[in-house]
Amino acid sequence: MSAIIKLEKKHFPVLLNELISIISPLYGGTFIDCTFGQGGYSKKILENSKNKIIAIDRDTDVYLSANELEKKYKNKFKFKNIKFSQINNLNIVKEDIKGIVFDLGYSINQIRDLKKGLSFKSKGKLDMRMGINDFTCHDVISNLSENNLNKIFKFFGDEKYSKNIARKIVKMRGLKLINTEDLVEIIESVKKFNNPKINKSTKVFQALRIFVNKEISELINGLVNAFKILPVGGVMVVVSFHSLEDKIVKFFFKHYSENKNTSRYIPNKKNNFKCFNLIKKKPITPSLEEIKINPPSRSSKLRYGIKISDNCNFNEFKQKFKYLTDIENLGINI
Repeated sequence: MSAIIKLEKKHFPVLLNELISIISPLYGGTFIDCTFGQGGYSKKILENSKNKIIAIDRDTDVYLSANELEKKYKNKFKFKNIKFSQINNLNIVKEDIKGIVFDLGYSINQIRDLKKGLSFKSKGKLDMRMGINDFTCHDVISNLSENNLNKIFKFFGDEKYSKNIARKIVKMRGLKLINTEDLVEIIESVKKFNNPKINKSTKVFQALRIFVNKEISELINGLVNAFKILPVGGVMVVVSFHSLEDKIVKFFFKHYSENKNTSRYIPNKKNNFKCFNLIKKKPITPSLEEIKINPPSRSSKLRYGIKISDNCNFNEFKQKFKYLTDIENLGINI
């Protein structure tokens, strides 16, 4: 899910210079690229001969790029086709892990891949699977109740017209199988007013991509499991692209970088609760120059933290966003 665009046959990873400046003091070890994509971050990190990369991605279409790096950087680059929530299953006993990187965006290559059906510009059957999935978007649109579709559009897409769109979907699917063009038509028929800055279908398609790929559960479990395998002193870097992702990432770093009161009745008594040291409390965003070259980067935010303790419990983090993971689990029986 690497947020890289293709321009003049070159790939431009989002916030690359900022990422490198953060991890370069730690050079001389192994970095885990949790969202390999087209390999933009991995390639840059491997330019330093002292570095090694373990790259993972759920999308099998990235094998070509991964194979090229495996040939070029023998014994310095490994690729695993797994979801990043499974990062704790990697064999890293002998690795000197210095940093873990997440880039949560979709690449233009993925969006334009018609067989994936991620975009409202796609044609034919609704799919949206990124790899290692339990069901397709077609399954969701064809089987979930009006109420559950409403929840998906509302909470994952912040779609104002979620209820009306869900109602129209259920009505149309009683007459025919709904494909991508039909879904776009439904959305446009409900949303009469134009916003020149955003396509009418953007929020619904975002919501469905999140649901089909269980991106909320993936992110929460990926962050927690990455923390478990990251040594004290290592850095975790996350680049997010929409407000829901950033809300989760922000809470993860901010909440676990602060001392908490052990009791509201003893306000001055602190618990040594900190798991991260945050060098910057506010997110790093792209420069105007980068946005000009790569417009999709405009919504990106980079947050990072240095691990300072192993003694952290993330139950509160999981509970905070349980209302979202519960919605994702509506698809279990599809």
